[in-house]
Amino acid sequence: MFVKSLPNILTVSNLFLGVLAIILAFQGDHYVDYAAITVIIGMLADGLDGRVARMLNAQSEFGKELDSLSDVITFGVAPAFIMYVVVLQDFNWIGIVLTAIFPICGALRLARFNVQAGVPGYFIGLPITAAGGVLATLALYHEVFNSTLLAASMLLLAFLMVSKVKYPNFKKVGIPKAAYWITPIIIAIVVVVAIKFPQQFPKIVFLPLAVYALYGIKKNVDFLIKKLSKRKKKEEESVPFE
Repeated sequence: MFVKSLPNILTVSNLFLGVLAIILAFQGDHYVDYAAITVIIGMLADGLDGRVARMLNAQSEFGKELDSLSDVITFGVAPAFIMYVVVLQDFNWIGIVLTAIFPICGALRLARFNVQAGVPGYFIGLPITAAGGVLATLALYHEVFNSTLLAASMLLLAFLMVSKVKYPNFKKVGIPKAAYWITPIIIAIVVVVAIKFPQQFPKIVFLPLAVYALYGIKKNVDFLIKKLSKRKKKEEESVPFE
């Protein structure tokens, strides 16, 4: 019974980490790094629950809905509050609106994912897990980047979640069953490294997450350019010679 409940336990752990991240974010600047780390650990838990459910043949509608609700908190609300604490509270009511937009778009993204058939091997729209990870870690660069740029980046991430931009889906990449049992060790190592280097660790994690978010934009821009080029070529070929 416990084994079959393991996916839901991971999902609830993800939800707990999201709530913890929100609490840490409001404890002061010193704890913002730990709030971002908590979101990152939540990403690990979120990446495991579905895989473990498939491995144990314990997939269910209950688990699917619980996962979506947890994701809204951990990768929608928590990162938005982290950004609000470090940047957006200086924007007054505009900051409140921006803070709300991000989790709203995340919820819309998840609702669409749950009811619409996707493209095999791809996500339609930036997954909320990646968007939340980018936002939570991006907030730590508030001393490097301008506040307006950070706010604009937050809006861009929100838009990408509800867009039709295609992103590679790595969730269904096959992993040997034996590898699942060393996962707690990997998570423990990540936690230890994060605690030992709380300021550097989340900033480093930001880089591959940002590359993933930008990758989808680049691929779609390339596709549009190629499409426009083909259309222009056809129009030129259809023009009769004088």
